[in-house]
Amino acid sequence: MNIKRVALLIATNLGVMLVLSLTASLLGVNRFLTSNGLNLSSLLVFAMIMGFGGSFISLMMSKTMAKWSTGAQIIDTPQNEAEAWIVSVVARHAHNAGIAMPEVAVYDGPANAFATGPSRDNSLVAVSTGLLQSMTREEVEAVIAHEVAHVANGDMVTLTLIQGVVNTFVIFLARVVGYVVDGMFRRDNEQSGPGMAYMVTVMVCEIAFGIVASMIVMYYSREREFRADAGAAKLVGAPKMIAALERLKGNGTSTLPKEMNAMGIAGGEKDSLLSTHPTLDNRIAALQQQ
Repeated sequence: MNIKRVALLIATNLGVMLVLSLTASLLGVNRFLTSNGLNLSSLLVFAMIMGFGGSFISLMMSKTMAKWSTGAQIIDTPQNEAEAWIVSVVARHAHNAGIAMPEVAVYDGPANAFATGPSRDNSLVAVSTGLLQSMTREEVEAVIAHEVAHVANGDMVTLTLIQGVVNTFVIFLARVVGYVVDGMFRRDNEQSGPGMAYMVTVMVCEIAFGIVASMIVMYYSREREFRADAGAAKLVGAPKMIAALERLKGNGTSTLPKEMNAMGIAGGEKDSLLSTHPTLDNRIAALQQQ
């Protein structure tokens, strides 16, 4: 990813945080610490704004961000037979899966593909030049079916909801624990605002709870890969999907930008609690058992 794309991503994230902070300030829910103690109602609303707000804004911007970060080029009018074939495959799978025709794109990079978008009727399916060059058309068709299955399953929206819920709990619980710990260090007659103990505890809890939250989100991310593989098998047949995954085994791990790893089809080489994808061997085994 070049410097310009990195700068755009950073600027976008800062803009999102500014909008959410201003929203919380205008609603007055950022003042959840009062002279009478912790206002749990205000804190919960604040946590929901920060937790769900960022997730949903990211979802709404997902197509634009994906294009920026990968340099994907939308195929509005196919320029050659290969592009026409890709568009026709996406159209056929989308029709069979019962979703609106996604935008179709190609980007430069090693073998991979991804799908994103805010809804089943507003999505993007992109394949890399490396994928097109290293796979047979039957294998590419299976990969595209996998990505279309993600869209048909509503995976992007579901993952956003899960991310929003866990973010809300991380923000809420970290501040509750911080308030309790701060109270332990505060003198009986001290009426000042939160002290250093509060800030340090919140920071530590957000890291600790954030790790647990990531494990929950990544578990769902791995499960949705199995479901997308099964969906692709219904569209093109299990043998084609297995052949595509076997081919991916020889192409190494995902090379998508870090923030987009969960979107790609290529996974890691080993399972872990923080893996976005199951191993390719486990995915192949699951398809063979169908």
